[in-house]
Amino acid sequence: MMQVDDLQVHYPFRSGFFSWGKKLTVKAVQGVSFELKKGEVLGLVGESGCGKSSLGRALLRLHEPTAGQITIQGTDFLSLKGHALRSFRPNIQMVFQDPYASLDPRMTVFDIVAEPLVTHHSLAAADVRAKVEKTLDRVGLSKKALNKYPHEFSGGQRQRIAIGRALILEPKVLVADEPVSSLDVSVQAQILNLLKDIQKEMSLSMLFISHNLAVVKYISDRIAVMYLGKIVETASKEDLYKAPQHPYTQALISAVPLPDPKRERERKRTALKGELPSPLNPPRGCAFHTRCPIAVPACTESPPPLDPYGKESWKVACYEVKR
Repeated sequence: MMQVDDLQVHYPFRSGFFSWGKKLTVKAVQGVSFELKKGEVLGLVGESGCGKSSLGRALLRLHEPTAGQITIQGTDFLSLKGHALRSFRPNIQMVFQDPYASLDPRMTVFDIVAEPLVTHHSLAAADVRAKVEKTLDRVGLSKKALNKYPHEFSGGQRQRIAIGRALILEPKVLVADEPVSSLDVSVQAQILNLLKDIQKEMSLSMLFISHNLAVVKYISDRIAVMYLGKIVETASKEDLYKAPQHPYTQALISAVPLPDPKRERERKRTALKGELPSPLNPPRGCAFHTRCPIAVPACTESPPPLDPYGKESWKVACYEVKR
């Protein structure tokens, strides 16, 4: 459904308070490659600041990528311009992290959900209304919500509205950027179940971005782990949680608390030293070598390739992994 090759996203800016400061570049995404299959949910996890949201926005060209290629259903997405780009956009949509900020407070629910439909299709008013009502029903909201404003709803209900807005064009690919991180735990479960049901119903291909490993494990088929702008490991969720290979993945999974107090006390944790390096000046070679407990001299010279490990869908970027 979607193929991403060597995608890079860099943000130039000037340092200092005044505009004549030194020119710098934030390397948010550095050569990311992955594929998303039809009907698959790919989870993307990593620490805050590792480039997950920048990658998600670049996939929709909300931020233009610096380099790389995005192919959606055989179409070179980055080569499209003007009318061709506008016509293709319904195929890929996004659910943003904060439902309090992503909805226009001056628009009614009807206008918010109908806006993509009115923008991309010429439909009669009655058809637009019928489509909006059907979409709201799909996300668990009644027709009574049509003429209300976002401030009249809870966080979970607002996120349902945002999901409805993304789904009304019936996209092939959905990018969900931390869609439950700002919600209460009880509401998170409802939204996750909603996304899971809709994904199966519509055979959606979904990139689910989150820093919560438990959430990603619940909703994803396959998981990609990101560190400082690069994917360091990708595997099925069963393989990744059972036997993570990259030391960064091992540290992330060991930080997830276990429900059994006895097992939680007895298990061995992988503690990381130091802090996440700055994307302004990432380390040479493997970006993780400054915090890695098994780093070797080769790690400081060149970044390890994301090579297969055992199964075809399992790839690890580490020199020390025995293949």
